[in-house]
Amino acid sequence: MASPDETRSDAPPTPESRPPSVDRLARAIADVDLPHPLLVDAARSAVASGDPATAEQRARDIAGEQARSLLTSVVNATGVLLHTNMGRSPWMNLPGHGSDRYSSLELDLDSGERGSRQDRAPRLLARMCGAESAMVVNNCAAAVLLALAALADGRGVVVSRGELVEIGGGFRIPEVMSQSGADLLEVGTTNRTRLADFEQAIDGNDVALALSVHRSNYRITGFTESVAACDLTGLGVPVLADLGSGLVDSACQWLDDGPPSWLEGEPAVRQTLEAGVDLVTFSGDKLLGGPQAGIIAGRADLVARCAAHPLARALRPGSLVLSSLQELALAYLARDGRSIPFWRMATIPVEELRRRASAISVDLAADTMAVPGGGTLPGVEIPSVGLMIPGDRVAELRTGTPPVIARVHDGSTVIDLRTVHPHDDDVVRAAVNRLT
Repeated sequence: MASPDETRSDAPPTPESRPPSVDRLARAIADVDLPHPLLVDAARSAVASGDPATAEQRARDIAGEQARSLLTSVVNATGVLLHTNMGRSPWMNLPGHGSDRYSSLELDLDSGERGSRQDRAPRLLARMCGAESAMVVNNCAAAVLLALAALADGRGVVVSRGELVEIGGGFRIPEVMSQSGADLLEVGTTNRTRLADFEQAIDGNDVALALSVHRSNYRITGFTESVAACDLTGLGVPVLADLGSGLVDSACQWLDDGPPSWLEGEPAVRQTLEAGVDLVTFSGDKLLGGPQAGIIAGRADLVARCAAHPLARALRPGSLVLSSLQELALAYLARDGRSIPFWRMATIPVEELRRRASAISVDLAADTMAVPGGGTLPGVEIPSVGLMIPGDRVAELRTGTPPVIARVHDGSTVIDLRTVHPHDDDVVRAAVNRLT
């Protein structure tokens, strides 16, 4: 005869204990903005992980977490103009984006034959910075890698020890040079390198290039000496300058008031080429203010060798990047800095920021300092205005739609308006009201 416990274990499951239907759960959370297959995945995970009575809420939570993890727009209120975690420069002007039309990416409209994707935007970029020629790859690290591989494979490249940099993401000049097939010839010391050090290395070795690397994310001060890229031009070998940040022209002719004071000392592409440097590489998404890209510009014969290298195909950009760079170059050539979001934000008057902050909250308005960011201009600060809320409230701000990304300084949450588009002031106001 069965015991009472054995009898109970054979009883059919009650509706409350029976695992819910995955399909029913998925339909119950259909208001979460995800495709049905992803809702089904969330429902399956919820069913497998616990109590059937709470499965629907768990499925909703799982789906909501996935939806929040997708790439989305955010309000950058950190005051970091080129915030790497948020895509650096806020360039989103994609002509024709969202339409069903194709592009003339590699089509020669005159002949109807196949053309080159390096013909249009790169030609405008070359004109913009005063170069004989230019080409585009997918980021600045790729530009350096390609230039070294195409111009110095199996030969020496001379570089100062003080410029063997590492930037964000583990990009190290020695490792990139090793991957390119070039031989690294270090000269000088960490803090002091002279022109004679370069001359001695070139005299005793098979040298293909002299490389100058802009120390964009750190500074060496004190007992120092260095050699500018323009001073390397008489060595008898081509000079490659990795400028990184991508300031087009030190005169900033696209700005009505000329260059801002915080750009003082930043090397510019046009002036570097005018000084006799043969080839430069720089980023598209830093001080240039465009999409992620790497630009190689300079002597036409050297650019052509880079374009002909097998790596060029692996590193080439797509149509969205090239169309964005085309629009950006046209804006520079038209001297229309107001149409470039980075420059518009970077140069907005403090008085205007103060007016906007007071309109959101007179009590919370406060002076602050923004920074260029993106590994450019280390130590440079830009006067700004924002809102200051006591305590650390940044996690709460991130939960909004859209998320507002702020920073904490001296125990207070800072919402810096220099990096907030005026159209988003209402978003900031609503977020602040929720907190206060």
